[in-house]
Amino acid sequence: MLKPTPKNISIYLESNPNPNSLKFVVNEMLVPEGMSFDFPSPAEAEEAPLAQELFMYPFVDRVFYMSNFVTVTKKEDVEWLEIQDTIKNHIKSFLESGKLLLDMKAPATPAQEETDTVKKIKTILDEYIRPAVEQDGGAITFHSYHDKKVTVALQGSCSGCPSSTVTLKAGIENLFKRMMPEEVQEVEAL
Repeated sequence: MLKPTPKNISIYLESNPNPNSLKFVVNEMLVPEGMSFDFPSPAEAEEAPLAQELFMYPFVDRVFYMSNFVTVTKKEDVEWLEIQDTIKNHIKSFLESGKLLLDMKAPATPAQEETDTVKKIKTILDEYIRPAVEQDGGAITFHSYHDKKVTVALQGSCSGCPSSTVTLKAGIENLFKRMMPEEVQEVEAL
């Protein structure tokens, strides 16, 4: 489905609050704006050839694609200095070869009627929260809203990050309580 044009790829690394994740930023868009793909295990990377290849390394625990970056989460028993060049070179070679990044059909998502409250929640996520989460190599998506509770999905470096609970409660939940005090009393992650 998505195939980068073979060219000279440059990659730089960015750390993020999750000490086990590293963001590999590429000089071109890898997936369409607003889309993200999270592969928490090799079984879930069936239609993602790059993620499949990265999972062949015993130290890779999770792979995430978004915009112009790939976030890789490593096992805790290995240090980034030992493996970061191996991963960087593998991603670079893969992208320069022109192989398919993703080989999947677009998922069919049924259209749902959104309430004004859900629209406002999504707007706050898009404008205030998502950009900061993406800076850290992750993604946050709206999952549901009921009984004054917003449920979100955390992906990429946010999954398993030691500070994600603090960010969720102290940052995101407080922002919603300030901006939508009548509608939102709690925010939780799946």
